[in-house]
Amino acid sequence: MKQITVTVTVCLLVLTISIQSSAAQGSKAEERDRARKAAAAFQEVMSAPDQGIPQELLDRAHCVAVFPSVKKGGFIVGGQYGKGLISCRRAQGSWGSPAYFTIGGGSFGLQIGGQAVDLVLLVMNKSGVDGLLKDKFEVGAGAAVSAGPVGRNTHVSTDVLLKSQIVSYSRSRGLFAGLELKGAVITQDNVANKDIYGQQISAREIIVDGKVRTPSTIRIFPAALRKFSPRGISN
Repeated sequence: MKQITVTVTVCLLVLTISIQSSAAQGSKAEERDRARKAAAAFQEVMSAPDQGIPQELLDRAHCVAVFPSVKKGGFIVGGQYGKGLISCRRAQGSWGSPAYFTIGGGSFGLQIGGQAVDLVLLVMNKSGVDGLLKDKFEVGAGAAVSAGPVGRNTHVSTDVLLKSQIVSYSRSRGLFAGLELKGAVITQDNVANKDIYGQQISAREIIVDGKVRTPSTIRIFPAALRKFSPRGISN
């Protein structure tokens, strides 16, 4: 009887470990896919003829956040919800390791019927970065947010450069435009960051302190940023 009990216990333990391992692998696969989708969305935005984010504005950005396929509903009833990545520049202007974030609530100007949109946020200065790294950062509450100008060669006004902490854009069904984004809450995705980097680590340690290297499985995202803005311009 004891032998049967021990055997059953061991089997249950092995099964539990197997389930947990499968769940972890599933999460990592989802997070790798998130990086791929974010990179693809950014490349599509920047490759659109006569559109895209102005080069000067992108080159001056401290950080870039991309939330692909933000949908109506989801986990926040009556609002919107999406998952994305944020990467910031290093001292030399190159793009550092990305951190995972979620965005929810607010008004994203989604199409009637729940059409998904891709969101791109440019964080233009240090105060914008510091706000982003709060436990729950509400866009527009204490941070100056503006709809970004459109066009790769568009001249960026001094007003936008001086007054905006965050510049926002959206893309839906091929249409790309600056976005009036109000009330959205951006939160660090600590579970995803732990899964990808293999340790409990904060978004600040990833994107500001540079304490980890970018895993090969998600390098596609900073590589997409580097393709269109290899070097930054000091603000």
